[in-house]
Amino acid sequence: MKKNILIFGLVLGIILCVNMVYMVNLCYTNPDFKSNEILGYAAMVVVFSFIFLGVRNYRNKQLGGLISFGKAFKTGLLIALAGSTMYVVVWLFYYYLFVPDFLDVYIPHVLKETPASDLAVKTKEMQSFKEMYKNPLFVILITYSEVLPVGLVIALISALVLKRKVINIEANSTL
Repeated sequence: MKKNILIFGLVLGIILCVNMVYMVNLCYTNPDFKSNEILGYAAMVVVFSFIFLGVRNYRNKQLGGLISFGKAFKTGLLIALAGSTMYVVVWLFYYYLFVPDFLDVYIPHVLKETPASDLAVKTKEMQSFKEMYKNPLFVILITYSEVLPVGLVIALISALVLKRKVINIEANSTL
């Protein structure tokens, strides 16, 4: 199980990190950059499909095609946690070493997309966010909250779809 989690978690983490670096660079180099949260989370769902593949691989190759919901969810959760942790660690290094001014670049993009009626509230919200981002613990928590919930949902769905139990024929033969 550990090998499966590491392999699929590593692949998941690499794809998440490449996407993150690409999007941050796009934000820096393209003044007309528009973030699309729906598209971003849809892409994450596709990337997190590695959880499904990892659980299925574990079930089929190491457990003979049978897996309980609990074991499937645990495997999916650990794959999501491995990929998400890699994403968080890479973001911390990338943010603090290469793009420490990220929020100075990102906030104007967000405000440009905000309707005029919400601009004052959004400006205050973003300044508060920037202040909280000075705390590394907050950076870690907010970065996990970007990706881990999607991974948890995909792990849950994967466990529901992939669970297979041994049917006890003796218990069913009393009909």
